[in-house]
Amino acid sequence: MLEALRGLGYSTAAALADVIDNSVSAGASEVRVRFDWDGVHSRISILDNGQGMDDAELETAMTLGARSPLDERMPTDLGRFGMGLKTASFSQCRCLTVASRRRDALVACLRWDLDAIAASPDDDWRMFEGPARGSESNIDQVDSLSSGTLVLWENLDRIVTPGYKLDHFANLVDSVEQRLAIVFHRLIEGPNPAFRLFINDKPVNPWDPFMSGHPAKPWQSPIARILTPSGAVEVQCHVLPHKDRLSDDDFRRAGGPEGWTSHQGFYVYRNHRLLLAGGWLGLGQGKAWNREESHRLARIRLDIPNTADADWKIDVKKSTARPPVTVRPWLTKLAEDTRERARKVFAFRGESRPGPSGVQVEQAWRVERLRDGVRYRIDEEHPAVAAVIEAVGDQANLVRAMLRVVEETVPVQRIWLDTAESKDTPRTGFSGETEEAPEGVCKVLLTLYRDMTERRGMSSEAAVRALSSTDPFHNYPTIVASLPEMDGN
Repeated sequence: MLEALRGLGYSTAAALADVIDNSVSAGASEVRVRFDWDGVHSRISILDNGQGMDDAELETAMTLGARSPLDERMPTDLGRFGMGLKTASFSQCRCLTVASRRRDALVACLRWDLDAIAASPDDDWRMFEGPARGSESNIDQVDSLSSGTLVLWENLDRIVTPGYKLDHFANLVDSVEQRLAIVFHRLIEGPNPAFRLFINDKPVNPWDPFMSGHPAKPWQSPIARILTPSGAVEVQCHVLPHKDRLSDDDFRRAGGPEGWTSHQGFYVYRNHRLLLAGGWLGLGQGKAWNREESHRLARIRLDIPNTADADWKIDVKKSTARPPVTVRPWLTKLAEDTRERARKVFAFRGESRPGPSGVQVEQAWRVERLRDGVRYRIDEEHPAVAAVIEAVGDQANLVRAMLRVVEETVPVQRIWLDTAESKDTPRTGFSGETEEAPEGVCKVLLTLYRDMTERRGMSSEAAVRALSSTDPFHNYPTIVASLPEMDGN
């Protein structure tokens, strides 16, 4: 059975998160994960300063299934099955040692060794006292704590496989750090976090999937709440900023380790611990929604109590969740609204709201929704287009013919394919230009400004007002406001 339990499918990061859950439940304010490379003798340890365990408590913790999932638990308890410590550890190693001490008590230490069990199949299961021979120094750090627990993984046969080198081990450390930064971000973020998490003595920096407090964030909903038979469920919906509103560093970090498309959807938490990062929980109208580029800016925070594990079908690894039938319509409605808002931000370069002073921004393209589909047309009332049509006089039909050719030959399929393959929207002419480096946009703006004030007789104020509410110039308010000075007026 022990060998079978090793195949539950834990990643190293998920296994470590399961062990850290026990530290959080034990009231630890600090958790230190350590990776020690020594070839086939490499080790991983997790040390916390929680309340610790005495001999009897440690034996229960080390016993498979000693606790029923149906037992009542403390509201802050992150466990459920009484299996996490063992199944998570065995998925990575063949030798599990746990040393713990209660305040002002002696250190208790027990060990599972799967090789010893396999060597004596006819004997009873044997759990050993004390560390493996030669590993005594690895648990000495527990002696320096007034209370706390050390979990030690040795014989890492599922990690250190033939051909595995130091570089692979270092990459594993990096991937684990990224994952734990997501799973525990709500516990380790802020000036006074609930606890601190370290990997090889380096603090883990939280990754906030919702970009809380970012000035470019276009929308987030109030917290919605619904009572269910298993407790209250809370939801807050978020739409993240378009790339044009972010620095390169902010955009790269907010995309997460798996990219923007993978990280869209619901983030399911229990006691502020992340269970599921992204995905649409099988929701959708008619058929389940997929992760799509057009909705990649939509992220929804969903909090469930630990009394709802059975209803939400939380698995042993805490990696899947399925909403009960009673809340699916409610979640679907919230998600539909969020997805539509995110789609608008994605499609219109981050501008989901009116421009300055509440004035609607003039778009260069307009959408015609027909019975058999959608068409995209250039808006002849856009100031740049209208100026040309008016200026050419009786040659306006020639300009309109040219615009129609542009409309009919927009490479829609190619644009969509490039977007899907590169996981990014194609760059537009002014992409990358800022108000500090505005050469291209300045040239176009000055041309339009002079046409408005000289040929069309508009005042400087009227021309500036019109351009400041025109796409894409509304993105450069400082430059638009300085046009009279640039023109020498």
